[in-house]
Amino acid sequence: MMKKDYYEILGVSRRASLEEIKKAYRKLAIKYHPDKNLDNKKKAEEKFKEAAEAYEVLSDEKKRSRYDKFGHSGVKGNSNSYGAGMNMEDIFTNFGDIFSDAFGENFSSFGFGKSSQQKTIRGSDLRIRVKLTLSEIANGTEKKVKVKRLKIAKGIKTKICSSCNGSGEIVRITNTILGRMQTSSQCNSCHGTGKNIENIPYGANKYGLIKEEELVNIKVPSGATEGIHLRIPGKGNEAPFGGITGNLIVLIEEYPHPELKREGCNLHYDLYISFSDAVLGNYFEVPTVNGKARIKVDPGTQSGKTLRLKNKGIPNVERHGNGSLLIHINVWTPRKINNEQKKFFEIMRKDENFIPRPKNSEKSFFDKVREMFS
Repeated sequence: MMKKDYYEILGVSRRASLEEIKKAYRKLAIKYHPDKNLDNKKKAEEKFKEAAEAYEVLSDEKKRSRYDKFGHSGVKGNSNSYGAGMNMEDIFTNFGDIFSDAFGENFSSFGFGKSSQQKTIRGSDLRIRVKLTLSEIANGTEKKVKVKRLKIAKGIKTKICSSCNGSGEIVRITNTILGRMQTSSQCNSCHGTGKNIENIPYGANKYGLIKEEELVNIKVPSGATEGIHLRIPGKGNEAPFGGITGNLIVLIEEYPHPELKREGCNLHYDLYISFSDAVLGNYFEVPTVNGKARIKVDPGTQSGKTLRLKNKGIPNVERHGNGSLLIHINVWTPRKINNEQKKFFEIMRKDENFIPRPKNSEKSFFDKVREMFS
């Protein structure tokens, strides 16, 4: 099913400013917040995620530029691409500042104006770059890469925070002219988790996390574009106290092909042929992403003509089928010729049939020139 236009989702024009996009997203997030739509929570959550995905792209200048140029294929690879697979926790982690601007820090994924008390820590995301050949991008591939991640050290023991008694908050009562006022704030000792680490193993940080190298398998879909971000859930840094593990964000880069130039799903190739081959025609082998293809150049082919080989381009990640391989014919003119070759071309130049006559004209410019020197 065709994806909906991001501008249409947010209800803004393609010339909308960042502030207008932010305002539109905030309005939709409030409208479709699951806690405000208990009668149809599933549909509201889908709309909520849809708006977050649109905002995640349009609020980023580079992603928005790729989207405007290539559409969804410019910013998405598959369901693992960053944004499309975000859960509710991801959305509030990444875009919580937008909501707090209007509703304060208590606007959360658990409701409006509710305090979550114990804080759930989320591990940070990791970002790496993976370079692929044109063939790997065209066919899809799997890559095993070494990633250094923060993991919970073995033998960690936790205890209830003595400062907040496990609540994650410090409650203060003060006397004012209006009476007794109660305020609460996050516990600085446990950072709102309600727990502290009892023992820290050697090499671990104060949260009991230690850096370890891990081999991660990355699946790249066929037709991925350079600059796309693939999101590998749960392969970022781990979080202490049973928190949520971060994600691994993979930025795809593309090795330039020595002969083929990519434009979206299409590939371009410049084929240089001799004047004789252009006149008489011939067969040629041209490169593709998966080897060679044999093509025929018809007699009388003009320089600048483009031949199209369908389905020899890059797969479209949004729809079935491949792009095309466009072969641009360039007639090569020799700079040096021998006397025999020179005489041949002089004979051809004198041949009236060699130069095409304009239709519906008695005498062309070339006819008049020949008459002057005959």
